[in-house]
Amino acid sequence: MKFLKFLLVGVVFGIILVKSEAVSWYRIYEMFRFESFHMYGIIGTAIATGVILLLITKKFKFKNIEGGLMSVPDKEKGFTRYILGGTLFGLGWALSGACPGPMYILVGTGVFTMLIVILAAILGTYVYGVLKDKLPH
Repeated sequence: MKFLKFLLVGVVFGIILVKSEAVSWYRIYEMFRFESFHMYGIIGTAIATGVILLLITKKFKFKNIEGGLMSVPDKEKGFTRYILGGTLFGLGWALSGACPGPMYILVGTGVFTMLIVILAAILGTYVYGVLKDKLPH
């Protein structure tokens, strides 16, 4: 039953992203060239919604799916790691035209070339897993 709940949320999320054109390569291209506010508006709305929901969650002490109180872990120290990670994420997003969530949505809409991007993302995750102990964290 839990699986169906998550599947339903994923399908609704995918429909919203497709209808808002957030998975459109053209819209992403516009964003990175600073030619349109469309994607910045979507991202800004998502951030504002997240902040409001987080405040509501803290105020009313909502519980997670396992029954424990929901909490946000403390930020880790190290500004450089966030700059490097964000830069790599942004480069991947700019080169592929999709961030991780929309990669799967695009496959669902028939853009099967995204399977190459998904395989590259899985390979990159594997390489990170192998090298993580040798990287400066």
